[in-house]
Amino acid sequence: MGPRDVIDDEGAPPQVYRDDDTASVHSAHAATSDGIFIHASEASDEEYSPPQEPYYANKYIPPRLHSSWRQTVKWVKGPQPPRPWKIHPFFPHIQHAPIHFLNNYFPKKKHKIALLIFFYFCWLLSFSLVLHRSAFAADIPGYGPPVHIRCTDRFWWDGNGCGLNGDLCRPFQNTSMAFRCPANCKRIQLLNPHAVGDQEINYRPLVVGGPTDQEETLENTYYRGDSFICGAAIHSGFINDQAGGCGVLSLAGEKSNYPSVNKNHIKSIAFDSYFPKSFTFLAGTTSKCRDLRWPLLAVSVTFTILLSLFTTSPAIFFPSVFFGIFFHVALASDPPNLTDYYAIVSIALGRFLPASFCMFAVYKYCVKRQQQGLRAQIEKTVLWLGGCWVGALNNYTFDKIPIERLTPHDIKSQPGAVPALIIVVLSLFSIALGQAYAIRVEGRLPRYLAVYGIFVATILSLVAIPKMHVRIHHYILGLLLVPGTAMQNRPSLLFQGILVGLFINGIARWGFDSILQTPDELRGDGQLGTYLPSIIPPIIHNNFDLNLKGNITFEWELPFPKYYDGLSILVNDVERYRGYEDNHKDSFTWVRHQDDLPEYFRFAYMNGNSRGDYTKAGKWGKDGGWTTMPSGPS
Repeated sequence: MGPRDVIDDEGAPPQVYRDDDTASVHSAHAATSDGIFIHASEASDEEYSPPQEPYYANKYIPPRLHSSWRQTVKWVKGPQPPRPWKIHPFFPHIQHAPIHFLNNYFPKKKHKIALLIFFYFCWLLSFSLVLHRSAFAADIPGYGPPVHIRCTDRFWWDGNGCGLNGDLCRPFQNTSMAFRCPANCKRIQLLNPHAVGDQEINYRPLVVGGPTDQEETLENTYYRGDSFICGAAIHSGFINDQAGGCGVLSLAGEKSNYPSVNKNHIKSIAFDSYFPKSFTFLAGTTSKCRDLRWPLLAVSVTFTILLSLFTTSPAIFFPSVFFGIFFHVALASDPPNLTDYYAIVSIALGRFLPASFCMFAVYKYCVKRQQQGLRAQIEKTVLWLGGCWVGALNNYTFDKIPIERLTPHDIKSQPGAVPALIIVVLSLFSIALGQAYAIRVEGRLPRYLAVYGIFVATILSLVAIPKMHVRIHHYILGLLLVPGTAMQNRPSLLFQGILVGLFINGIARWGFDSILQTPDELRGDGQLGTYLPSIIPPIIHNNFDLNLKGNITFEWELPFPKYYDGLSILVNDVERYRGYEDNHKDSFTWVRHQDDLPEYFRFAYMNGNSRGDYTKAGKWGKDGGWTTMPSGPS
């Protein structure tokens, strides 16, 4: 190369822009033949303007923040290309054995269909026979067919529900009743404060009384009339909690000094005064009727395990398992709280159809994606099916967690609720992080963040609705969280099974309760928050030195506050006075019923036939002294 061939940078022709995708800005030919140039000496000052930079919003964002955002977006999108999860079974020869067995002995499709129909027939027949024997009991000799009662049934209503002197809850004695209790009544407890004299009972079974002798014989065992009947029967040992049972009880009339006895994992409540209605259980009248929910569980679990091991199609496995577990919960393990079994069947059928539509969506978008091509038969059975049964048997599993309702009042007052809530929240958070990472690996995290952002925004908008409370029932929890399990890995198998089981239990037991509920619905039989009467200190005549019973007189001021026109007075939790303002009566005198027992008094305003909250109990001691009522409602 000679000196002529050397081109100085300063003498190089300028590069020319061409609006041509095929042209190169470095082309010498383009620079010499197609270029048209304006030399600086030929351009006027008016024609020249300096080049302007394009406007970018991110030039106002700090570079470090902009870089961090880009890195975050890149991380959220996941690896490129995405890596879908796939379960490679442990010990594949063992896990594939059921499939090989089926293919060897039933090679044709029509053989498999016939076998599946026969399998369904055996399942339905076995379940129906055991269910019929469990649901319908034979007569108790001499007493007729037993009355089906619920775990919460009692002979006495709260407050003044039994009317003046308890007349609406008669008879008090000389009456017997054949009854039947379902299984698993020991777990039933109060969810709102219940007054027993000057005690407030909550978050425990309502069983007042028990054996009064050291031998703990049934003949000397009696319970206050407002006790849970089935809870009392379990406490006395008359029936078994695991199987329920039938028997005969007898109304024993007025009793006093009900003891507190810790027996059969229930600690009863003591009451040191009298009550007009009590009951006891008649020895030798227990019947062989049993709640066969555990044999029914064995039937259902056996058939669902067989189905899980020998099927690989999600379209067969999921609907069959959903159908079987739904009706097992609705009819056997956790049926609605009704006494008429035909009504239970009717309710189960009514809830099944809308639940099926929900599960179709879950199958299409979650279950099918997870189980398509899955050949880990034993792992699917243990993780997915096992988790589903754990969720469906919620009344035996997660119900043990001491959180009955996610309300501030319950969380503060229920023993163990705060640490349990912390553990649950931390567990859910750690599980959510693991699932989010797994979704990111599949490259689907941005879509899931959008979906769950919509969920959160919807819930927050519901929270903002005045005079309503958001309540996330466990069937709603299952529907909200199950999309995060739509991938084929082992944790997702377990979590999806649990969430589907929770949905099944929630709908089969409680139905589609609203996510928005009024304060009255959440309160139930709890305190109303009404005005409490102001009672003048009583006038007491103990008459210890006279052959007369003592008496106590209460006085109050008229007129009553606005919206109230009457006053109700309970003595030992029984209404003994109900007076109205138009009677112009401003006092009430009570004569002591038994000299050697204390008596407890509570007061509430009336509005027609409706009452407000009762005060806490004031105590007229057996020594004649008066203990003033503590502040607040009872």
